[in-house]
Amino acid sequence: MRRFKVLERPLRVQKDARRSNMGGLLAAPAVLYMVVFFVVPSLILFVYSFWTAASYRIVPDFVFSNYLNSLMSPLFWTVTINAILIGLVTASITLILAIPVGYYLVYVSRSQVILYLILITWFSSYLVRIYAWRTLLGTSGVLNTILLQAGIVDTPVGVFLFSRFAVAITLIHIYLPFCILLVVSSLSEIKKDLVDAARDLGASPLGAFFRVIAPNAANGLVGAFMLTFVMVAGDYVTPQMLGGSSGQTTGLLIADQFRKTGNWPLGAAQAFLMFLVSIAIYFAVMGLGRATGLIVKRRPAKKAGA
Repeated sequence: MRRFKVLERPLRVQKDARRSNMGGLLAAPAVLYMVVFFVVPSLILFVYSFWTAASYRIVPDFVFSNYLNSLMSPLFWTVTINAILIGLVTASITLILAIPVGYYLVYVSRSQVILYLILITWFSSYLVRIYAWRTLLGTSGVLNTILLQAGIVDTPVGVFLFSRFAVAITLIHIYLPFCILLVVSSLSEIKKDLVDAARDLGASPLGAFFRVIAPNAANGLVGAFMLTFVMVAGDYVTPQMLGGSSGQTTGLLIADQFRKTGNWPLGAAQAFLMFLVSIAIYFAVMGLGRATGLIVKRRPAKKAGA
């Protein structure tokens, strides 16, 4: 019997090696695509951030003036803080709205109709949805018309449009389906038996969520939050059309450096500064989750036969 066990280990090692090689072959096209079309352009952009620009011409150099000028610019900090606020508010509300829908789709409903309806919303154009909210929030829009007819206001309210509120509510509508899919994906890995066991032990539905679902789905929920935040903070179409002077984001400021002023090195430096801000917010969210106990540090699983 002992002899068979000794022979099993080399066979198991060979099977693991074959699986690893097969996984590497399957992942190779996607990895190659990301390296060629994402990593390499990002490295080129990083090199550009140390160069200078003059009269729409990029001059090869190695200076830190682009980073220093951005850090000392009041406009950059104003727009960046504004982007962070809009991103945090939008990502938080989007995740809060997505969690109940994801819970219902995974643990309550057996029908996929709601999920299909969520996916159908992606068939509408990004710009069409922005113009729809512009129509709703305008001085002659649906919202102001309802308020006027109800006698709540005497004159149309102009603060709905071209504000942080307009940018946030539009981006929530745009990125909510995306966030719901990420939440559904993270919750689907948690068996309903664990939730039922927590309920049998006396936990409330909210307690079962915070004690069972949130710790096990923490990585997926944080990923949904951060991806929504990054896309919102870097968005420049919605702030350009609905933000006005108070709803600008860093994405719009960076886009202007590339399109209007032709200062690619400065735009690249601001892009990487925003990248560092996103990383700092990610570690802050992870630290807050661990401090509150929602994110539990898992021990590495022991290999079988070890």
